[in-house]
Amino acid sequence: MSDQPTHDAITDPERKPWIKINPPVFIGSGGLCVLFVAFAVIWPDAASTLFGAIQSWVIHTAGWFYILAVALFLLFVVILATSRYGLIKLGPDHSEPDYSYVSWFAMLFSAGMGIGLMFFGVAEPVMHTMNPPVAEAGSVEAAREAMRITFFHWGVHAWAIYAVVALSLAYFAFRHNLPLTIRSAFYPLIGERIYGPIGHTVDIFAVLGTLFGVATSLGFGVMQVNAGLNYLFDMPISIGWQILLIAVITGFATISVVMGLDGGIRRISELNLILAVVLLVFVLFAGPTVYLLQTYVQNIGAYISGLVATTFNLYAYEPRGWIGGWTLFYWGWWIAWSPFVGMFIARVSRGRTIREFVIGVLLVPVGFTFMWMTFFGNNALHMIIDQNIIQMADAVAADTSVALFQFLEYLPFSTISSLIATVLVITFFVTSSDSGSLVIDMLTSGGTNEDTPVWQRIFWSVSEGCIAAALLLAGGLAALQTATIASALPFAIVMLLMCWGLARALRLEVVKRDRLQGAMLAPRVAIRPVSWEMRLARIIHHPSYEEVMQFFNSMVEPALKRVENEFTKRGLEATVSRDDNDRIWIEVNHGDEVDFFYSVHARPYIPPSFAMRDTTAKRGKALKYFRAEVYLKEGGQDYDIMGWTEDQVIADVIDQYEKHMHFLHGLR
Repeated sequence: MSDQPTHDAITDPERKPWIKINPPVFIGSGGLCVLFVAFAVIWPDAASTLFGAIQSWVIHTAGWFYILAVALFLLFVVILATSRYGLIKLGPDHSEPDYSYVSWFAMLFSAGMGIGLMFFGVAEPVMHTMNPPVAEAGSVEAAREAMRITFFHWGVHAWAIYAVVALSLAYFAFRHNLPLTIRSAFYPLIGERIYGPIGHTVDIFAVLGTLFGVATSLGFGVMQVNAGLNYLFDMPISIGWQILLIAVITGFATISVVMGLDGGIRRISELNLILAVVLLVFVLFAGPTVYLLQTYVQNIGAYISGLVATTFNLYAYEPRGWIGGWTLFYWGWWIAWSPFVGMFIARVSRGRTIREFVIGVLLVPVGFTFMWMTFFGNNALHMIIDQNIIQMADAVAADTSVALFQFLEYLPFSTISSLIATVLVITFFVTSSDSGSLVIDMLTSGGTNEDTPVWQRIFWSVSEGCIAAALLLAGGLAALQTATIASALPFAIVMLLMCWGLARALRLEVVKRDRLQGAMLAPRVAIRPVSWEMRLARIIHHPSYEEVMQFFNSMVEPALKRVENEFTKRGLEATVSRDDNDRIWIEVNHGDEVDFFYSVHARPYIPPSFAMRDTTAKRGKALKYFRAEVYLKEGGQDYDIMGWTEDQVIADVIDQYEKHMHFLHGLR
């Protein structure tokens, strides 16, 4: 794992530019997808019975494992954030975040749970109140308990599941230059075998989970869109219209995924966030504002105070089928979606520290989610309990897809708010579909190159829509959703292994950092003294790209070649390489131990204003200067060797190698 050209077992540089796939994953996942969908379409009843039996077995036999695993996931990410591991970056030490906080939060929110909030924001609190696990139905106590349970299902546990997958993928992909696929999380456990059948199997499993999860959500989601359009424009509620809506949403998602992450997905995610805030503020001020703010504070307090007890509650002493239909269903659904959402979160989180990542992923979306559930859920409960609008509860019980629109009907400007809600549901589905297509395309292309051909992204986007339409038409959506959730059991085991692999890799990195800081080095070779005038001239000089390349040719490359020859004489395998990305490096092979890696990059900078006469942006770009910066496996070391002599460069390589050997000694 190093800052060097990525493994070529995944992406063949000789492959034609019109296709960039990893054949075992692309063909394997495509073939299995056809078989599963054919089974659910041709024999929907048999599929529903089979997958339902599997899910029932999982709930009754392995429910304790789900509860324990999710608790461990939350504990794991919190420990990482609060420990010294939290300072490690998801990328090289010199990397900076690719996206601003606003764009990052918008994409987290849209891909992770946005559509679920639209569907369950009103429905879940009402259903828990009218059919509670312990309290009297329709009582104030039932309402209080309903909000606590709703917070629990949509709180930090769900985002901890996503965070485990995202952290592992981002760390190995961006810090150790491995492919951005699920297989990379197993590198500390199985090494280079991630490029073989084990890695292919893991990625195929992730593709199927993502494809089926997005397709089933798209199929069920158009029912809510259909209900909204029926309320607004009297559109008939029928399978035909719903298939047409799938086609329209898939079309928008395809356009978005073709435009790419920055051009399409980021902009739609930001639009989602704006519309969601507008609708949220409207519901707050159109309803009992003070009451909603009070319940928001009280709901958070009840959630925090009962977090531990609720986390481990299995109703073992008083068995109830309720937990299987709600808590275990949610844990299975979040785990089933974690390859998709986790990989997407990883892709947009490059450059952030682990602590910053965990705080952002756990607290920011959860805070907004709690606000949403309170303003919509408590508002609806206030209507039912205090205003005696029982027909809303009856409508939710009959069809959860109309819950949101039934709720908005009792507020002012219901037509406008329902229109905003319908647009929001559609855009949330577009972001789920296009981000899902992007993730699947990355998995099936090996994860080493995001610049895949357009037809591949279109293929997966259209496939999601076709699967959703076919299953909706044949009545097989529920069966496939059940199968997706049942598949969460084996993936929960995979996630525990991901935690283990990430913990091993992080421990290794911290040990290395400690050893390097405490290493005592031998004195450097005697070097001819340099006058202070020459030192000052070098400090204030801003070299051009050509000057740095000349330095590479005259000093750096000869120095590394001399070191390579000396290593070879002493029986060690050392290689000096150079590429077109303005970098040159030497790598020393240590067999089963961590290899030594030292590279020099030509890194561009904008000169400070005191060094320039024309400080306009256009002129500044033309006047870029370059530094010859040293990089190790963990990233840039923030020092410049431009102007050093050949012997000084060699001395620096030997310094870093001596520290590396000190680190290896500490591991033995």
